[in-house]
Formats: sequence, C-alpha cells, structure tokens
Amino acid sequence: MFDRAALGKRGTVPLVVALAVDMIGSGLFMPISLLYFTAVTHIPLTTVGLLMSAATLATLPLPVLIGYLADRWNPRDLVLVAQVLQAAGFAMYRWVDGPIAILAVVVVVAVGQRVFWSSFFTLVAGLAEPGEERRLNDQRFALVGMVQAAGTGLGALVGGLVLVDASVSTYRLVALANAVSFAVSALLLTLVPRGARRAPQDAPQAASGGGYRVLLRDRPYLLLIAANTVFALCSVMVGIAVPVYIIEGAPSLKWLIGPLLAVNTLLLATGQGLVVRWARPLSRVRAMVVAGVLWLLWSVAFAAALQVPAVVLLPYLLISMVFYAGAELLHAPISNALAAAAAPEHVRGRYLAVFQYCFTIANIVAPTFFTVLYAHGAALPWIVLGALTAVATAAMFLLEKRLPAEEPVSVTSA
Repeated sequence: MFDRAALGKRGTVPLVVALAVDMIGSGLFMPISLLYFTAVTHIPLTTVGLLMSAATLATLPLPVLIGYLADRWNPRDLVLVAQVLQAAGFAMYRWVDGPIAILAVVVVVAVGQRVFWSSFFTLVAGLAEPGEERRLNDQRFALVGMVQAAGTGLGALVGGLVLVDASVSTYRLVALANAVSFAVSALLLTLVPRGARRAPQDAPQAASGGGYRVLLRDRPYLLLIAANTVFALCSVMVGIAVPVYIIEGAPSLKWLIGPLLAVNTLLLATGQGLVVRWARPLSRVRAMVVAGVLWLLWSVAFAAALQVPAVVLLPYLLISMVFYAGAELLHAPISNALAAAAAPEHVRGRYLAVFQYCFTIANIVAPTFFTVLYAHGAALPWIVLGALTAVATAAMFLLEKRLPAEEPVSVTSA
C-alpha cells in the first residue's frame, strides 16, 4: 500500500507512532469529554458546554502566531510543546473542583490542541526530501490520515466501554491515561529529526515581517482556503446531520447510524493509501475536484432520500454513503498535501496554519448551519450544502492553472 521510501525517510516512523499514541489516548477520552466534569464536579452539563466552547473560542487567534513561529523556529519543537501542554492539562483534570478550574484546564488543553494542529502538517511536509516524488509525500499524508482515523476509532471503542462503569474513579483514570498518552507521544517526537531551521537572512525578503501579507495577496491560495472550507463542512456534516436526519426521517433505520459511521471510520483508517495510489495519474487539484463531485452527489442523494420508497431506502442510503466515503478518502490526504505544495517554502508554516482554519470554521459553523436550515425543511440543509459544494468544486477546477505547478512524477523507482 505504501512505498518504503515514503516511510523510511527522516523520522516518518517515529512521527506516525507518536501520532498513533496521541490519537488512541484522545479517542479513549472522547466519549466522556463532556460527562467527565459533570461527574467529578456535579456542575450542569449546559454550564460545562459553555465553558468548553469559551475555551475553544479563546484559542482561535493562536494559529496566526503558531504559523509565524513554525517558519521562524522548527515545527517539530512546536508539536512537542503542544503534546507537553496537553499532557499537563489532562494531568490537572484530577484536581478540577469548580467552573474556574474547568475553564483553566480546558484552556491549557485547547491551547495545546491548537498549537498541535497549527504546526503538525508543516512538520509532515518538512519530512519530504529535496526533489522527492510527489506520490511519496501524498502517501505520507495518507498514512497520517489513516493513523489518525484508526487511532481515534480504536480509542473511542475502548472509551465507550468506560461508560458502562461511569464511576468518578474510572473517569479520572481515563483522563490520566490520556495525559500519559500525550507524554509518551512527546517522548517519541524527540526521535524525529529537527532538520535545519532556515536562518532569517536566508529567507526571501517577503518573509521578513510580511509572511501574512504575502498570503493575503495570494488570491489563488485564498480561493483554495475558501473552497476547502466548504469541503471541510461536508466532511463534518456526516457526524452532525446524518444521525438526526435518519432518526427523524426514517426512525425504523436508526439502527443503521452506528454501522454507517463505523464503516466510514474503518474506510478512512484503511483505504487512504489505496485511494492515493489510484489517484496518482491525477493532479492534486483534479483529485480535489473529484472529491467535490462525489460530495455533491452525496448531498443530492440525501436531499432526495426521504422521497425514496421505504422498501429500497436501506440500500439507497448505503450507496449514498459510498459517495461520501470516496470523497473523504480523496480529500483527507490530498487537501493537506496540496496546501503544503502550494505554499511558498519560506512561509509554509503560516500558510498551513491559516489553512487549518478551514476545519475550525467548519466545526464551528456546521451545527448552526444544519439546525437552522433543517428547521425550514428536512432536505434544505442538503440542498444548500450541494449548492455550496458545486460552487467550491468549480472554484477548485479553476485553480488548476493558478496554483503553483506540481512537479512531474519521476520515473525512477523508489
């Protein structure tokens, strides 16, 4: 599935193992992330939710700073700091006893998460050797995506069993296990070579205090960010919208929700490498266009789902989810690889940090987007999402000649 050349160069293996440990720990804690504080402090769930949202919103400006630091320093060090912050934050969960303490520890964890995702893909992109074939970097991003999905899924599966016990001591043990996973991940990251940091005097003149000005003048890249924000919205809608849509529109099939989401996670955990190899003849932009078309078909199919006769609704929904899965398998690795390839090297950290806002904005917007439109008609969210996806796909198609040309794939075997 993966070429050994994509795995063996410059610390790929320790980086991937560090990510796996991180994701397993995070997945383990995920099922009790809201319930933890209500269990140990007896504070109402609504208050806990508001405190967690406030902590997340407070960290939104951070990627701008982290992107700058990733260009000035070494992204590996930033990722390592992020893991240490998250380890410390979850270790402090043991002493939480009220709203102020909740806000404090969640802010520490949220800062760590924001630092991690604002610098991690810069680190992955930096693993590429000079002159390396495009397919190797794409496979590296695919591997990262697969490990992320598999680790989170495995951890969540085990974490779900914790809910059977649901005791305070068990919850605290899970939080401690998550802290340990971040600490182990940080230790593994020390095995990833730091690489050479670009000296400020070596960087192009535009990087000196003007990295973000370069980005703001880069209209093709800004269009890429806008189009990818729509694609990211498609990606997160499956977990938010599909359960409600099926439970209220086809309650007899509510048992299907778990298998649908589980199969989707399984495909992401196992199929990205194969899809990247299949898409090798395509440019990254065209692969994104294909993903957009598949998401458009998924949106149209779900908009019409409640008009489908009940006798064929089950296979209809399963086939519809194939469109979603295909789009996600293409988009997950290719989007980050494209964002890295299209960014000027001397300001890549800043470009990729801002690019991650696509996913942040999608996660913030998705709940309101779905609930407001759904209140005016069950099919309306899918119709509007399909229209936005069509526009984003057309914009992506237009970008092929405006983004920096991709290097031709070498014929030399790896």
